[in-house]
Amino acid sequence: MDANTNPLNNPADHSRGSIKVEHIVAVARPEHVHYGLADDHGDDHDHNHDQHWLFRYVFSTDHKVIAKQFLITGIFWAFIGGAFSSIMRLQLGWPEATFPWLVPVLGKWVEAGKLNAEFYLALVTMHGTIMVFFVLTAGLSGTFSNFLIPLQVGARDMASGFMNMLSYWFFFTASLIMLISIFTETGPAAAGWTIYPPLSALPQAIPGSGIGMTLWLVSMALFIISQLLGGVNYITTVINLRTRGMSMGKLPLTIWGFFLTAILGLLAFPVLFSAALLLIFDRSFGTSFFLSDIYIAGQALPNTGGSPILFQHLFWFLGHPEVYIVIMPAMGIVSEVMATNARKPIFGYRAMVGSLLGITLLSFVVWGHHMFVTGMNPFLGSVFMFLTLIIAVPSAVKTFNWLATLWRGNIRFTTAMLYAIGFVSLFVSGGLTGIVLGNSALDIQMHNTYFVVAHFHLVMASSAIFGLFAGVYHWFPKMFGRMLDEKLGYIHFWSTFVGAYAVFMPMHYIGIAGFPRRYYSWTGFEMFNQFADLNKFISIAAILVWFGQFVFLFNFVYSMFYGRRATQNPWKSNTLEWTTPIIPGHGNWPGDIPAVYRWPYDYSKPGAKDDFIPQNVPFSQTHSSNLPYEDEDAAENNRRAKA
Repeated sequence: MDANTNPLNNPADHSRGSIKVEHIVAVARPEHVHYGLADDHGDDHDHNHDQHWLFRYVFSTDHKVIAKQFLITGIFWAFIGGAFSSIMRLQLGWPEATFPWLVPVLGKWVEAGKLNAEFYLALVTMHGTIMVFFVLTAGLSGTFSNFLIPLQVGARDMASGFMNMLSYWFFFTASLIMLISIFTETGPAAAGWTIYPPLSALPQAIPGSGIGMTLWLVSMALFIISQLLGGVNYITTVINLRTRGMSMGKLPLTIWGFFLTAILGLLAFPVLFSAALLLIFDRSFGTSFFLSDIYIAGQALPNTGGSPILFQHLFWFLGHPEVYIVIMPAMGIVSEVMATNARKPIFGYRAMVGSLLGITLLSFVVWGHHMFVTGMNPFLGSVFMFLTLIIAVPSAVKTFNWLATLWRGNIRFTTAMLYAIGFVSLFVSGGLTGIVLGNSALDIQMHNTYFVVAHFHLVMASSAIFGLFAGVYHWFPKMFGRMLDEKLGYIHFWSTFVGAYAVFMPMHYIGIAGFPRRYYSWTGFEMFNQFADLNKFISIAAILVWFGQFVFLFNFVYSMFYGRRATQNPWKSNTLEWTTPIIPGHGNWPGDIPAVYRWPYDYSKPGAKDDFIPQNVPFSQTHSSNLPYEDEDAAENNRRAKA
């Protein structure tokens, strides 16, 4: 750190404070400049205890409570989405079998013990919607962006606590409407999670195009509003409320991931909102944005001039950034967990930040690779193919840096660390198949096969879920003041890790053979009967993985109340959240917000008495481990303080 970037030499850093700028309290000496809440640093914390429980735990404006609300709602939806996938795999593994025990569960959607074909399409739609949006977007980013941004940048709370609260309740309302849509008489939406017209635009097309589809659109509109409210809050907090000394170059990689994810969402989600709005117009007001030359039961509809391909462009302009909206928070979490448990500085911090920036920029110009089979101009397809292959470069940089961080590290195999390593494994395995699908000529052959399903679930779904689990196991002590059981954590990890590969690796094989996705039954194709046993294997593995998540659920709920009590800094981490009380109150720090003097990855520094040095420890207190320029900065700071 040179003199120009030192927090005490940079007046710009002194503008970072709490959420109430009008309550700034500055004392005379520059090294003690502090931005706090009101006159008594404990006022807000005490006030929180005086609040009615309804405003402390339900309609709370505390970012930590809101993060827990996102997490618990996301866990609920994860089990619902997993149950839907298990029912789908029952059908695919044993397409000729009957399941009378499903009748009390699914009612009219099971006829004579067999799953209704139209309801199978609804399961495909709802599973994808729930997992992509409600679990991997809101459950992951909503939880950890809310929980960690104020704690790691040194802020009392989000820039707007009220807007933050609204963000969750819009999400909750969207969840409620989506849940109601499952129980409608005509069934939930059945146009696929991508809701391509004309099925999604014509209420009379199939039963799943009726009221269930309308509720789906309303739910997603509310969900997008939730994401936009959250994104504005996250960006504002990172830019304006960093504590003294917390320059952008000292931000943990978690914050970089959340910050850039919020920017992605803020730019991409409005496009999906507009597509949903135009789709509602087509459904309800007779417009033809996405419809043209449609016949139903031999009768021509009056719609002309629209294009379903236009909808695909609008959807995938959000859909591909959505992949990184899901994966970048997980990348940040994995980087933090890996450096902490390898007891090493993260390798190539600037390259890691640069790769996140590269992914953010490139993610907006590759959406067309989802549309190679739509009749796209070959030249335009080659442009999208080139950009798709280019975006693999920053991902490869991150992978190299994670492996270099692990190299010769003093690794502690906590459950969180296992999930972080598992994330890298799945990300590499799934990413390599992305190179195949990024080639337009090969994608035409693979597009509607299980090869795509396998790639998507490995590189995005499984990887992001592993990042989510890494974050939960790592920050559970800070969330609840107790520790998760590590032995149960190991059982959960290995059952999930082995199960993920057992489910999705065979799908690559049958996908190369042409096995089609989204089909209710494949028994009508004699060429696919040879994969009957492999399909049963995949189904058994998928169902076992789903049941394995109940180990996590038990561990989570039991440890919340009866787990071993956490210490102040159980993982010996450097970031600011571990300088708060074990269970921080509303306002996070009861006294002054700590100033930041160093980057977040000073692990195993030669000459240091401990193998970690928190960000709030000045260089003047670590002479034995300081580099020459760090000693010079410390001496300069002392001279300025005395002056």
